[in-house]
This record gives sequence, C-alpha cells and structure tokens, in this order.
Amino acid sequence: MFKIGQFVIILLFAFVGKAQNKVPNDTLRFEGERHFKNIQQLTFGGDNAEAYWSADSKYVIFQRTNPKEGINCDQIFIGKVPEKQGDVFTYRRISNGKGRTTCAYFMKDGKHIIYASTHEGSSDCPPVPDRAKYGNKYIWPLYNTYDIYMADLKGNIVKKITSAKGYDAEATLSYDGMKMIYCSDKDGDLDLYIMNLKNGKETKVTTALGYDGGAWFSPDGTKIVWRASRPKSDAEIKEYKELLAEGMVAPTNMEVWVANADGSNAKQITNLAQANWAPNFTADSKHIIFCSNHEYKRGFPFNMYLVDLEGKNMEKISRDKGFDAFPMISPNGKKIIFASNRNNGGTRDTNLFLADWVE
Repeated sequence: MFKIGQFVIILLFAFVGKAQNKVPNDTLRFEGERHFKNIQQLTFGGDNAEAYWSADSKYVIFQRTNPKEGINCDQIFIGKVPEKQGDVFTYRRISNGKGRTTCAYFMKDGKHIIYASTHEGSSDCPPVPDRAKYGNKYIWPLYNTYDIYMADLKGNIVKKITSAKGYDAEATLSYDGMKMIYCSDKDGDLDLYIMNLKNGKETKVTTALGYDGGAWFSPDGTKIVWRASRPKSDAEIKEYKELLAEGMVAPTNMEVWVANADGSNAKQITNLAQANWAPNFTADSKHIIFCSNHEYKRGFPFNMYLVDLEGKNMEKISRDKGFDAFPMISPNGKKIIFASNRNNGGTRDTNLFLADWVE
C-alpha cells in the first residue's frame, strides 16, 4: 500500500528531472547501475507502481492511477511482459473500478489473483487525509474498508479472503501458493498475519508496537522480510497511537526486518534511519532488495539497494535523482521490474521499467 504520486509531490519534486549521466546505447540506465541492462519503459503517464511477477515470469500485475484516463485512485492492471526489446507492453484493468485497490499478487495457478479493495465500503475513491491537520507530515490512510479478495483473470471476484473490521491489505503469497502474509490492525496495532489459504487458519507473527507491513516470503520458503517502524520515545509512541486511532500511519521512519517463515528469530537488518521499505528477496533467496532515502537528509531522492540477509555488504543499485522503488526480480532470476521517475519529462509521473538483471 503506497500512495506514490502524493509521496513524490510532498517529499521533494525539485530533484526530479535533473540532468544525469546516461549509459550510451542503454539510454534509460544511469552510470553505476551495473545490475541493470537493456532497460525498457513499460508505462507512459500517471502513477504506476507495485508491479509483481507471475510465477512463470511472463506477466506482471500492478496498480495504476491516472486522472487523465478517468482512473482517480489506484486500480489493478495486468500485462504481458515484452519478450524482446521494443515490444509494446499492453495491459488491461482487472479490478472492478470501484473504490481504491492495492497490493495485487498472482496465485501460483496463474489463473487467479489476490488484491485489497475498499469497494464494499463505497464505489467512490475514499477521501485522502488533510495533511495540514498533521503539520503537513506524509501519512498513509488505513482505510477500514480494505479487505483482501481473490479474483479470476477476467476480474470476477470469486472469494473474499478477509472480513475482520478494519484495515486488511498488503498481501503477498508464499511461492508454493499455500500461505498468505498480510497486514492488519484488527488487534489494535499494525501487525503481520500468515493465513493458510486452504483452511483459513492464521497465525499472528509480529507483536511489537509499531507498523509491520509489506511482507514477502523468500522463494525457498524459509524466510520472510518486511518493513517496520518501532516508536521508542514517549513522544514517538504517543504520535503513533494517536494517528493509528484515527486510521493513519506516518511511514517516514522504517527499517527492514527478516525472520524465519513462521515469524521466529526476527531481527532488524538495516539501521539507516528515515524510510527503508519495499523489501523483497532475490531469486536465490540469499539477498534482499529494498528502497531507501537514508542518504538524503531532506528525505528525497529514493534509490534501491541490495543487501545480504545479515544486513551486510550493502550496494546501491539505482541512481535516479527522483524516485526508484518497488523492485522485484522475476522468479526465473532473469529480469527486474521497478517503478521510477526517470524519463518522465519533468512531470510527476511514475512509470514501470523492465531490465535484464545482471548478477
């Protein structure tokens, strides 16, 4: 769950569009991006983010907002990944166009998806928070009408997976398709839960005060990774609880955590300050990609980083002076997809980019 366009506007749009050194013959790649090759822009215009692969590495599913096209808040789209450089990326909406949607993911069978939606609460886009009320801080609304649904590839909802009162969203699946991990505030805090999709039984896997969300299973099934805030001072705890009581969270101080797949042996692997988030695993399960603004005191730009499971040997892998985030390497390890402000002509657009992944 991430309101990408608003985030870019609020944090520092002035960075976007500055001249940068491009790699000859790979015009969308910047110097220093050695893990990328043959970058191709997939979308053009609007805010496009959270693009995740199908199990066979042939399709991606993502969320998109573009008021110029009548898409006034995030809806879910699916598209076939171009097989070769220059092929056009075609996509279609798969959500029902009602309410706001977020965090879609393919089922292992390739015939179904899951995503969160507010459509049962209202067909309209839910209102955005009045940030002036909170000192113009960047905050995320935790819409209490979000629930998680399963749909077929024609967009027909075939099952409602969660029904607890409050915020249920940010779901991803284990690579064997058996378990879903998601974020919910149903117990009074933003915690992670793992559900057995066959019988609906679930386990709460985080208990510390703070926001735990955006979790992923490793491809080998042994680990989970997620973003977490851990308010410590009396003032931080007070602010966190007050915002949560109003259905909001300020995701400006988060670190990356790793645990065993059942939530045991949890440990924080970044200690960088500011916002470190959108982590997931490389295809070999040995490294984690995440995005961060820790290098910049003003909170912007965001770039992507690679780190091992102990939080060591960190490497900066993207160089855009705007926003690079939501990286995901394809299950076959050959490609990476991510969202970026690069090549947006000085606009506020965030688009999807595809590249060959180079170890």
